Amino acid sequence: MHLPPEGGYDELFDADNKIRPHYQVIHDWLTQTDDELIAEKRREADLLFHRVGITFNVYGESQGAERLIPFDMIPRIIPATEWHILQAGLRQRVTALNRFLFDVYHDHDIIKAGLVPAEQVFANPQYQPAMQGLHLPRNLYIHITGIDLVRNNDGDYYVLEDNLRCPSGVSYMLEDRKMMMRLFPELFTRCAVAPVEQYPAMLRETLQASTLKPNPCIVVLTPGRYNSAYFEHAFLARQMGVELVEGADLYVHNNEVYMRTTAGPRRVDVIYRRLDDAFLDPLAFRPDSMLGVPGLFAAYRAGTVVLANALGTGVADDKSIYPYVPDMIRFYLGEEPILKNVPTWQCRKPEELRYVLDNLSDLVVKETQGAGGYGMLIGPRASREEIERFRDAIKARPDNYIAQPTLSLSSCPTLVDEGIAPRHIDLRPFVLTGKRIQMVPGGLTRVALRKHSLVVNSSQGGGTKDTWVLEDSEC
Repeated sequence: MHLPPEGGYDELFDADNKIRPHYQVIHDWLTQTDDELIAEKRREADLLFHRVGITFNVYGESQGAERLIPFDMIPRIIPATEWHILQAGLRQRVTALNRFLFDVYHDHDIIKAGLVPAEQVFANPQYQPAMQGLHLPRNLYIHITGIDLVRNNDGDYYVLEDNLRCPSGVSYMLEDRKMMMRLFPELFTRCAVAPVEQYPAMLRETLQASTLKPNPCIVVLTPGRYNSAYFEHAFLARQMGVELVEGADLYVHNNEVYMRTTAGPRRVDVIYRRLDDAFLDPLAFRPDSMLGVPGLFAAYRAGTVVLANALGTGVADDKSIYPYVPDMIRFYLGEEPILKNVPTWQCRKPEELRYVLDNLSDLVVKETQGAGGYGMLIGPRASREEIERFRDAIKARPDNYIAQPTLSLSSCPTLVDEGIAPRHIDLRPFVLTGKRIQMVPGGLTRVALRKHSLVVNSSQGGGTKDTWVLEDSEC
């Protein structure tokens, strides 16, 4: 087993290279298990994932084919005490973000107070003016949230970004757990691992609570089977026991949404939509969209159907709004943030732009509208040519970029070609907001399988791990 590099935080080893107590059982299991058995279990996992069809499209691959998301069999473990802090911080953050969205589409109090610049909101491409003044059930905008967390070399967790539009990845969290329980049931008898399989029931409860109508008809709206996350769309619909539909399966009549069925039209009350705002309704947004439902936005404004998440939520997860979330927590809740933000320079500000341009080789630069690991510069890993290309792009559109220090990202033991070696990880917990805020203990742990890589996104070749939140302090 390879020791972690010096200076970073490792989930398995402490600063003295001693095993952390909550990892002792896993460490003993790894050192006592025959290498051939591990390899056999790895092959079995690949075969099972092939049969289930857990695939993801890696954009830019020449063959354009879907492939398996690599699954690593060594779990990431979080002690109960750590999870309790994370859970409190996630609740606090999601509550403030919901309050912010209600505010920017109603009274604009945080803008009037001078805490968030008006142009950051109203000129944002994700701001939807048609949502202004619209009242939603329970004033909820973000029913499903995925918040990306990383642990820096100081041992503290930092929020890397908030995913409020169509956060994905929860199906991999659930399938990873199912796979671990099938391959290594004996480990679960030795460790009190908190369950995650109740997520689909919690999601359905959240969607039911998104409307005031009793016994609502819920559907999952997918762009179709060519979407990279189609497996997840179908998986969640099946697990919740609701219909998976495409735009052509729905129509609007008298400002009400109906689903075509073999038994005739059925009224739809809640749409868990897995496509972006621009494609939802060709009459209101992109006229060339073949994925949405003509007239859907008029029905939404009339209050006859709920969209989860709400239209216009992207204004709150834009990377140029991210630096203001701690101020939102103080402003709306009167509390200090529990979870830290990563220090962020906004290139739209001249003095911060100068700093970024002078230090590109040390910083991570991101597009404010970027996602999936695309449109990024990781300065310490970039060539001189890449840095200069980004310099020109930033100068041309400074408002389109933010920059952050290069965090080390904690490492976790991972099964790679050369054996068991440390690889960098992040964590995406999923927060559900209905009548109450709920989350399963854990989330999706993504791992950068390339040595020294800090990019964990599945779309960039990363893999996943099962995330174990312990119900006791140790295994």
